[in-house]
Amino acid sequence: MGKQDDLKRAAAEAAYEYVNDGEYLGVGTGSTVNHFIDVLAERKPYIPGCVSSSKASTERLRTAGFDVIDLNSAGELGVYIDGADETNEHLELIKGGGGALTREKIIASASRTFICMVDGSKQVDLLGRFPLPVEVIEMGRSSVARALVKLGGEPELRNGFVSDNGNPILDVYNLEIMNPIELEDTINAIPGVVTVGLFARRPADVLIVAAEGGVQTHKR
Repeated sequence: MGKQDDLKRAAAEAAYEYVNDGEYLGVGTGSTVNHFIDVLAERKPYIPGCVSSSKASTERLRTAGFDVIDLNSAGELGVYIDGADETNEHLELIKGGGGALTREKIIASASRTFICMVDGSKQVDLLGRFPLPVEVIEMGRSSVARALVKLGGEPELRNGFVSDNGNPILDVYNLEIMNPIELEDTINAIPGVVTVGLFARRPADVLIVAAEGGVQTHKR
């Protein structure tokens, strides 16, 4: 593994400490989550079922021998474990680089504890260096894009990509996100928006950061 993979693996191992035997587990999407699923496969905790945020994670979990169930069947989850594309000191996040932001936000909202695991490169003072993903209904794609321009962003269609929900994603560049909660509410209110990849109304409860100096845990 490369250095970045080593850090992601370290974050995943730290996140494993929050897994509770006998409880349904929410599992996100992305490269760090893939390492987390590998840790699950190695340690084989008793999990009656996982709720997954993407088809890719579902396939990986099933290959590892875990049952994947629908959130409607699981009800409230004890723990949800996922990564992020950016995080600030308030544990507010940008997510959706992998395109699973809508399902991730639903699972996060249904979980008592949201554990986010990142490597140190994802920590920023101000959110917005990473382009902000916005999942949209195809019919409203252009009108949403115009509204995002009025907010100061530069939206670009994610070419050749649709979400697991069948929707396109606009990636919004050059936003300086001074007030993440306010911007999340504003973008969510635009007709045609399914979800914005700002996790500020529901930030992480625990942030695990793996850097060259070791693994640090931050709590809200």
